[in-house]
Amino acid sequence: MADITDELIMLERSSEEARARLAGLDGEEYAEQWRAWAAAAEAFQAAVTAHATETGQPRHEVEMAAKKAVRHADEDPVE
Repeated sequence: MADITDELIMLERSSEEARARLAGLDGEEYAEQWRAWAAAAEAFQAAVTAHATETGQPRHEVEMAAKKAVRHADEDPVE
């Protein structure tokens, strides 16, 4: 498994929280939240690429390790 940083976990958690807030929205509220989610996801992806480049780890392994750390945590991303 790839070594990941707390920053990667924080960025992925932020992205997941933004995605979870899309539920039940429509119209302009949905569009606004979608833009927030897209920005959070983009920040996470950029950080994954940078970390993989800096450490020489395979990018997909870095991404999957961060996602696993967040999605298998005991926390609910909506809370």
